[in-house]
Parts: sequence; C-alpha cells; structure tokens
Amino acid sequence: MQNGDTVMSEGSLHSSTGGHHHYYYDTHTNTYYLRTFGHNTIDAVPNIDFYRQTAAPLGEKLIRPSLAELHDELDKEPFEDGIANGDEMTPAEEAAKEVNDPKGVVKFGWVKGVLVRCMLNIWGVMLFIRMTWIVGQAGIVLASVIVLMATVVTTITGLSTSAIATNGFVRGGGAYYLISRSLGPEFGGSIGLIFAFANAVAVAMYVVGFAETVVELLNVRTINLTNSIFFFFFFFFFFLNLFFFFFFFFFFLNLCFSLSKAQIFLLVILVMAIFNYLIGSFISLESKEAKGFFGYRGEILFENLGPDFRDETFFSVFAIFFPAATGILAGANISGDLADPQLAIPRGTLLAILITGIVYLGIAVSAGSCIVRDATGNVNDTITGQFSNCTEAACKLGYDFSSCKPGTCNYGLHNDFQVMSVVSGFGPLITAGIFSATLSSALASLVSAPKVFQALCKDNIYPGLGLFAKGYGKNNEPLRAYLLTFFIGLGFILIAELNTIAPIISNFFLASYALINFSVFHASLANSPGWRPSFKYYNMWVSLAGAILCCGVMFVINWWAALVTNVIVMALYIYVSYKKPDVNWGSSTQALTYHQALTHCIRLTGVEDHIKNFRPQCLVMTGYPNTRPALLNLVHDFTKNVGLMVCGHVRMSARRPNFKELANEQGRYQRWLLKNKTKAFYTPVYAEDLRQGAQYLLQAAGLGRMRPNTLVLGFKNDWRDGDMKDVETYINMIHDAFDFQYGAVILRLKEGLDVSHIQGQDELLSSQEKSSGIKDIILNIDPGKDSDADSSKPSSKAPSTHNSPAMQKDEDDDGKAPTQPLLKKGRHPTFYKKSPTTPLNVNDQKLLEASTQFQRKQGKGTVDVWWLFDDGGLTLLIPYLVTNKKKWQDCKIRVFIGGKINRIDHDRRTMATLLSKFRIDFSDITVLGDINTKPKKENISAFEEMIEPYKLNEDDMEQEAAEKLKADEPWRITDNELELYKTKTQRQIRLNELLKEHSSTANLIVMSMPLARKGAVSSALYMGWLESLSKDLPPILLVRGNHQSVLTFYS
Repeated sequence: MQNGDTVMSEGSLHSSTGGHHHYYYDTHTNTYYLRTFGHNTIDAVPNIDFYRQTAAPLGEKLIRPSLAELHDELDKEPFEDGIANGDEMTPAEEAAKEVNDPKGVVKFGWVKGVLVRCMLNIWGVMLFIRMTWIVGQAGIVLASVIVLMATVVTTITGLSTSAIATNGFVRGGGAYYLISRSLGPEFGGSIGLIFAFANAVAVAMYVVGFAETVVELLNVRTINLTNSIFFFFFFFFFFLNLFFFFFFFFFFLNLCFSLSKAQIFLLVILVMAIFNYLIGSFISLESKEAKGFFGYRGEILFENLGPDFRDETFFSVFAIFFPAATGILAGANISGDLADPQLAIPRGTLLAILITGIVYLGIAVSAGSCIVRDATGNVNDTITGQFSNCTEAACKLGYDFSSCKPGTCNYGLHNDFQVMSVVSGFGPLITAGIFSATLSSALASLVSAPKVFQALCKDNIYPGLGLFAKGYGKNNEPLRAYLLTFFIGLGFILIAELNTIAPIISNFFLASYALINFSVFHASLANSPGWRPSFKYYNMWVSLAGAILCCGVMFVINWWAALVTNVIVMALYIYVSYKKPDVNWGSSTQALTYHQALTHCIRLTGVEDHIKNFRPQCLVMTGYPNTRPALLNLVHDFTKNVGLMVCGHVRMSARRPNFKELANEQGRYQRWLLKNKTKAFYTPVYAEDLRQGAQYLLQAAGLGRMRPNTLVLGFKNDWRDGDMKDVETYINMIHDAFDFQYGAVILRLKEGLDVSHIQGQDELLSSQEKSSGIKDIILNIDPGKDSDADSSKPSSKAPSTHNSPAMQKDEDDDGKAPTQPLLKKGRHPTFYKKSPTTPLNVNDQKLLEASTQFQRKQGKGTVDVWWLFDDGGLTLLIPYLVTNKKKWQDCKIRVFIGGKINRIDHDRRTMATLLSKFRIDFSDITVLGDINTKPKKENISAFEEMIEPYKLNEDDMEQEAAEKLKADEPWRITDNELELYKTKTQRQIRLNELLKEHSSTANLIVMSMPLARKGAVSSALYMGWLESLSKDLPPILLVRGNHQSVLTFYS
C-alpha cells in the first residue's frame, strides 16, 4: 500500500451486477494508473466506459470501484451497491449485444443517413405534381408564404430535434425516442403510436402520387367505374411490388449498403429532373405556348402574383402542401442505424431543410413566372382579330384562353398536374424524377414507420404490442412491423385521392413536431443539470413558439381533425399514465417536478402560518410501514391529499450502525408505500434508544414548512409485561412532543396493532414481487448477514404481544430479526393460514382481522367525538377529515362534551352554535353531566390492583432508601402522588364507564387525551390513566393538540 491506496489483485473486488458478471481491477498490471500517479491504486481515473448505460451500443460498460471498496475496513467484505439483473438480458441489452457485434451491421454517416434521406423525403410527390397547382391556386406571393410557413415550422422543429439529439446518446426510434426520453413515457407513448401510423399512411400518399403520374401517362382523364377498378388494382399491385421489392433487398440479400447507394442514385435522378425543369424554363418553344408555357414573362409574373382560389382556401392549400415538409425526421427515424447520431441529425436535417426550402421557393417563383393558370392546348386559340375582350396575360402573348372554364381546360397551372413535364427540356426525365421521388419517399416511410413502432414496442408501454418488438438479422429489422405497415398503407391507398390523404397525415406530423418543440422548452424550463445539449443554436422560447405554431396550424388546416388528433393523444396519454409503465428515463417531467417542488418549498418558508391553512402533518411511529397496518391506514385517512405523513422508524443496534443498509431500506419501503398507494414518506434513523430516535425525528423530519406538527403513536398494550424503562421512554416521547410544540395522538385497538410476529410473510413477499409492476419493491434479504431487515425466518425473540414501540432492535448473535408481513389492501387475513410452519391462533386471527378494518369501507355508523378539553380544535378536526373520505362518508359525527346537569340545554346550544360556525356537520350533541360521579367500586379496585406493582410504598421503608429507589426507578408511583391526583384518576375510570355506555358500537372514538404534568406525574400512573380510559373499547384515538387554534370561523 502506498499513500493509503489498497492494492487489490484479481478476484478481490466484486462487481455490482448481482454476481453474474465480475469486473476486476488488478492494479499490478494496470500501467495506466501507475504512469498517472507513480504508484498502483485501485482508485480509478475518469473513464468514459464508467458512464455508459447497461446496454451501451458503442462500448462495454465498466464498473468503477465502489465507495465501500475504497473506504471500508479491510476485514469487511466489499459492499455490493447494485441490484441483480438476473440471467436474462433485457431487450435493450440484447439490442446492444447485436450492435456491439460489428459483423454485418451497416452504420450510416450524416450524408447518406440523414441528408440524402431527408432530401428524398422532402422532395417527394408534392414537388413535381402539386407545387405548380399550389402556385396556380395561391399565386406566387402566397405560395411563397406557404413554403416559408412550412419552412419556419420545420426549421424550429429541426433546431429542437438537434438540441434533443445532442443531449446524450440517441438510439433507434426517431421522434418517439426523442419525445419519450425527454417528456417521459406518457407523451412519448402516445405520440410514438401516432407518428408511426402517420408514416404508414404517408406510404399510401406517395404510392397514390406515383399512380396519378402513371394515369396521366396513360391519358386516363375521366374516372368511371372501369377506371376506378383500374385505380384499385394498379395501387394494389404497385404497393405489393414495392413492399416485396423492399423485403427482397433488406432481408433476403441484406443489401442495406446497396440501398444507400440506390438512394444516392435516386437523388441524382431527382436533382437532374429539377435542373431539367429549370433549364427547360429558359427554352421557350412555340409548340408549348398553347399548353400555357411562354417562358419568363413579366405579364405572367404580375398576373400570377395574387391568388386565384378555386374551391380551395389558403389553409386548405397549405394542408395539401405541408406533408412535403414532413420528411425532416427521415434521418432521425433511423437514429439507431447512424454511426454518430449526435453529429448526423443536426447537420443533415438542417442542411436538408435549407436546400429543399430554397428549391421549393425557386420552383414556385419560376412556375408562376412562365406558366399561365389556364390553357386549352389548342394551337388554334390564337388572337386573329384586331379587337378582343381578352385581358389576360396570354392575350398579350397572342393567345386567347378566355373560353376556359373551371374543369374544362386540361393545361395550365390550375389544370395540369404534369405541367413541369411540359416545361422541362426533356419530359421523360421529369417522369423519372416523379418515380424517383415517390419511390424513395415511400421507401423512407416504409422504413421509418416500422423502426419507430419497433422502438415503441420494445419499451413495452403497450403490453399487447410486444410481438412487434422482435427484430431479425444483424440489423435487427422489424419484419412483423413491416407487415403491419404494409396492410395499413394498403388500406389507405383505397382512398385514391392525394388531396384527401395529405391533410390526414398533416395533423399527425404537426402533433409530433409540436411535442418535439415543447420537449425542448420543457427541458430548458426544468433547468435540470442533465440538460446539456452540445447543439447550442436553440432557444426555449422559440421552441415554445414553434409548439404553439404547430398547434395553431393543426386547427387552421382542419379543426375537427385537430380535435380528433388531440383526443387520441390525450386518450393514449391517460392510458399510459394509468398503467404506469416500469421505466425511468430521467425525463424533463421529473426534473420540472423537482424544480417546482423545491421552488414551492422555499416559497412556503417565507409565508407565515395561518389557521385557515392548518393541516395535520403527522410523524407516525410505525416502525416498518407494514408492521402496523391499522395505524398506517387510519392516519392516511385523514392526511391523504390534506397533509404530510412521515412514517418514523427508530433502529437500535448493539453493533455499529450499518448506514448503507439503512439507506437501502429507506428506498425499499418507500417504494412499498408507493405501490400500496400510501402517500407517505418512510424515514428511518439509528439511535441508542427509542426516545433519542424520536427526538431526532421530531427535530429533523420534514423540510421547511413541510414539517410534522403531530406525533402519532400506537398504544403500548404490553406495558405491564415488559421492562418499565420502556414505559418511561414511551411516556417521555409524549412529553418531548409537547416540548417541541407538537400535538400528540395515540391509537388503541383492543386486539393490538403490531403484526410483525405473525409468520407467513414469505408467501406474501414472493407473490407481491411476482405480481408487482414495480421492480424491487421488496428485496429478499440474506438472513445470515448483519441485518435488521426482513428475514426468511421468524425471530426467536419475537414478542408474544402485539404492540411493541415503533422501533427495531438488531439481534446480537444469530442475526435474525422479526419478519415483516406485507398486508395487501383488500386481502383477507386468512391468507396467512398458508404458512406451513405454525397455524394462526385465535388471537392472531383477530389481530389480522382488526389490522385491515380501516382498509374496508365503513358501513353506516358513527364517529364519536369526546371533546372534553379545548386543545385548539385538533380533536374535532381529525374526525371531520376522516369522515370526508369516501369509505367513511356513511358515518355520522356525534359530539360528547362535559357540562353541568342544570345547564345541559344551554351547553348543547352553545356547542351547536360553535360547530355550525366551524361548518362541521354533526348528527347529535350529548352533554355529560355526570362525569364527576364517583366510578364503581369494582373498577376502582381493578385500577388499584393494576398499579400496585408499580407503587413506591415509601411508608414501608426508610426515607433514604425510598429516595434512592425513586431516583433509580422514576416511574414508580408515590403515595403522595396518588392522593394528589385521586380525583383525576377517578375521572379516567368514570370516563371509561361512560364510553362503554354511549360509544360501545361506534366505528371510531376520538377523545381528548388527559395531560400529565411533566415531573409531577410518574410514567406508571400516567400509563395507568391511559389504560383505564381506553380499555375494552372500539378503536379509540386519544388526541391532544398543542393548544394553538387549528379551527376558525372567520373568512
């Protein structure tokens, strides 16, 4: 060892992957560390492989030495921090394994993978057979506005996509992956399904565009029944051939590289077709003038500047054009097949938007400057006479097309979708360009849709779709998803109308773009340290504007389609939120939730408390949350959605505290609370004794204003059977609560509260782990280790009583600890009879029955409030909150108060007035005028017999001996104390008699807790009061507030 660094050889360090894979740090052979520091050390230097995820496609994940391996004593085993992954790899790990094997896997650069794909997709069917029609409808100016609007939307979306894509490694799934990892599975799952569907429908759009061109070539201009049948069969067979062409290339020959070459070839044809048109536009031929092409003329330019909408509007034309801009995610959709997605997606996408935007604007201006809107195609329609009523631009150029009426002429911007072929220098090259554009776009969409859908299915967000997640071959191709895409596209080609299909997918794509933009805004707003995109040319407010713009355009294009799209998104969002998929992607939603929680907590600290906003915020001494289910459930009934609930647990150990295990248990039982839908926090602490631990919790639990103000305990049923020092500790906890200005609440069930000693937990543990949707809800703890957690065997020291304090004490020798049952809500207690070791006795059966009583709906009954002393109103507030809950709503509140016999009516009216001002409903008010009546002799005798073992009996010994005994055992009761508090003692006995008389059938009793002056009343006497007051009764809550008002009748 040098400088405190431990030299450990192979096999001395263990990985944290559950024992299935071990990583070793042999510092004798690690010369890198030796060169760096001049001596061997196991303290690893920074390495990128430490930061990879488990399924890291670009390299193997390494495990750095844990803090325990560097910090713990040498005689201790290295502490394993990880969670076992099991023998089977997850789908992500399988995919990573496939990707890590470079044999046969093709990765694309930014040109072939993104730029070429995006340009091919954007230069789709719209460029050649709809752009000129858009110019004819909207005019040059508005057509340019349409192009610029689409370019603005796509540019902002492209910037947002680039920001997300450069904020960490990007896997396959395109828009779905970007949105889901940013906003979470709810938005990602809903938009992923819609985006995949939109790409599948886009295949149909491109195929229909291809078929339109073929129909034009065949001069099929009037559509009758025969031609409709032709359309159908043509679409069907073309699409079928397209699919099998694609299938053949990808799966049987595995020629992805050849396909990338084919895409470049198609792009070359497209570029040649575009240049062919531009060159042809400068060559004016007399033979083309009758078809509306006159070359660049100022007259045509000025005539076509303005709009001439025919059965269309600006936004309907925009809706038809916008799908041309939807190709910007063609590269991102195959992000899993890119060599470097972080570089390729921003560079390729933004450059493609720029180039294609310029080309679309150029085509719009060019077509509007050299082609008239209507032409007959008849060379005889020249102006022959000197006088003519013709005023159009064609008239000035020698042609009179005034005979054209909408639908009667076959040429011109309005009428001929193939007019670019007329203009071009070589018409067949335009046709080849159309075929190239439609084929490449259809192929790109046919690739994108299955890839996105496969990524969605792999995440198992929609369980029924898991069969589509399976991939085949080295490239993990989604064969099943391809088949599904084929049938979806085949269904939509039956529409056979390009102008109808285009607006359908516009809304789906716009919804995707809106969420991509919103993802960037949301991530920036959350201000998470994990949001560090290397692409800096974005702005959160621009992204928000882009999201709003996308939503606005959706409604402008087609308001009812936009509503349907939003309803579908929200329905899928609600479904995923309800299912709560078992994923954690570190989304911006989580980051923003934390940011808002932190902001509001800090803001609350600057706000003074007000009576109207008082909430019972309870520190509940439950021990393990599942050991006292009745206590947990009842407190949850009046804190759920109202106030804070902290489950306190004091851990005491004769050995040195194991803080790592404490941290693990905190996360473990917190997840158990979440799974059982209990809105509470589990907070364990180590302490020397229960009182010290409770003091820690009373001082430190909570945050700012979110701190407990009420201590809740279970009644100590076994106080007469155990060590009286425990009683002293228990009573002092109540005194400490009052010293800290807390209220105090004690729950007593005559059957008991603590179910930790009952066997049969193993079945529950295994059944809940198998059925749980949350991984690692309860882990199996090795009972042989130094642990005070759950064990597979019951402790030999498990108490026979049911209600020990809310603590857990480690065993010294055998390492065993009491097992903790997991009471599942709604499960009948007889489930525990499955234990093969010891059947349940009658008392345990009653205990389990009682422990679940607050999980069930309470029938018609009463909650009896014995508000004998004014503690600020907490005794009244708690039953009010309880009866507001659905399962308590059939219970009526009955109020019992003390009074004088000669003023019963007056006291009742006074209390009724007070309750009405507090706006608390009640069914009855009972004034007890006989509280101070002397109790029955047999009850007094029973009390005296109960406290006899705890009396000091100072009259029977010398004064010095009595003082020494009192100092050693301060809980003992003196004769003077008994005499001084005789009246108060008899009142507790009498109140128990009245409780049995009036409230023996109540569902719950809430009663003012008697106070004992600290230092004057011994713990044994106070415990005797609580025992005498609450014994042999229905569930009873003894409540004492801190005497600060918690109710007010002022507005």
